Amino acid sequence: MAKTSEFEVAYKATTFRVYLSGGICDLRIGQASETLRCWLETAGCRQFAIITAHNPASQLTDEAINAERQAQLECELLEGNYEPYAGQNIPDNETWPIEESCFVPDLTPEDACALAEDYGQNAVICGGVDGVPHLVWVEASEQ
Repeated sequence: MAKTSEFEVAYKATTFRVYLSGGICDLRIGQASETLRCWLETAGCRQFAIITAHNPASQLTDEAINAERQAQLECELLEGNYEPYAGQNIPDNETWPIEESCFVPDLTPEDACALAEDYGQNAVICGGVDGVPHLVWVEASEQ
């Protein structure tokens, strides 16, 4: 699908910055991060996800609405006994805004996609102990 290809290009042209205890980690899809791998090992985490509530369906949304939705997502994660870390999705293309996001240790891809679907997202970023972020499409909304 052309739209999926377009979105994939956009996601791959984004830096996913996470603010971990001990420092900042900049991630790119498909590129290993030794910093993240070490952090995951030290924290005893086997997987992670990056999720945002900003700009559902990749449609620019009012900043105040994005902030409210992001706060709801963070509350939902905390209520689910997750420990989200602040993050930012920073696109290479300066015509798209920086989005707040959450880096969530030990959030499974399935649970991340379910949350992302609730917030109208196309995809999430997930990975394992190797510290390599992968793009995972939220497909249930298309079925």
